[in-house]
Amino acid sequence: MSRRLLALLLVFSFAVSLSAQKAAKPSAPDRAYLQAIWDGWATLDTANVSKFYAAGPHAFFDIAPLKYNSWDEYQAGVKKELADYKSAKFTVNDDVAIHPHGDLAWVTATVNYEMTRKAGNVEMGNFRWTAVFENQNGKWISVHEHVSAPIP
Repeated sequence: MSRRLLALLLVFSFAVSLSAQKAAKPSAPDRAYLQAIWDGWATLDTANVSKFYAAGPHAFFDIAPLKYNSWDEYQAGVKKELADYKSAKFTVNDDVAIHPHGDLAWVTATVNYEMTRKAGNVEMGNFRWTAVFENQNGKWISVHEHVSAPIP
């Protein structure tokens, strides 16, 4: 086999390998995926959103209390907060921005909410949402989240 043919085959195989690696890399989370997270929260059952959050020591900031140090803490704390509500609806607004960077992506958005307490009073408004996702085994998992409400 000539050296020229061998070199050509090596270059071709390298190009095919790079192309396969690019094709195998999953795209960043999209708006539908982000809305699915909030649809899960709207069920008021943290079991319906746990698949979107990373286990282990990760910081999650919510409206109250100040900080959770893991998904287990976050899930337990939010479960108590949601116990006073009978229904909720969340909509990711049109200002959503998704910033992919390799196996990480961060998103920012405002989220419209309508939540009805068991006593009947309805709370409505918008809050801020920032999240960092990591691609773990082909699935985008939140490793950090920050939810906050503007001061009235």
